[in-house]
Amino acid sequence: MNSLWALILLLVGVGVVIGLGVYAISLRKEVKRREAFRVEEDLRAQQNSLENLDYVASALVQEQVDITEGSWRCKVLLEIVDPSLTERKEFQAFADVYNRTRHLKTHSARKQLMPRERMQEDKERLEVEAEMRPDVLKAAQAVLDWRAKGRSALH
Repeated sequence: MNSLWALILLLVGVGVVIGLGVYAISLRKEVKRREAFRVEEDLRAQQNSLENLDYVASALVQEQVDITEGSWRCKVLLEIVDPSLTERKEFQAFADVYNRTRHLKTHSARKQLMPRERMQEDKERLEVEAEMRPDVLKAAQAVLDWRAKGRSALH
């Protein structure tokens, strides 16, 4: 009887090990599937950011968007693509405008300002825009030139 129990326990143990092995393989396949999906999503998000960057930079060059708004959008999109891009000298104007205007109220906070405060913020924003306009337009053109070179121009 002892050898029968030992054989039964051995078969149960082998069955458990095989079951766990099959489960581990299925988990590994799921991890690979999810990783591939994440990589695909990251690539898609980066491609969308690059396309949006093209639109915003083009709108800036054609002066279809405010300098402040376009600078903020370009800065954010460049950071999404690669955070080190905002540190490049040719794109620095976007970060400069952002740093000089980030304290200004936007959206609902702006609506809550008194007319005098809103006018003061508009005056400050317009002064920054007037001063930074040439540099921002040059940076926007640099973005378009960089994008025309393709992905190899990233670094």
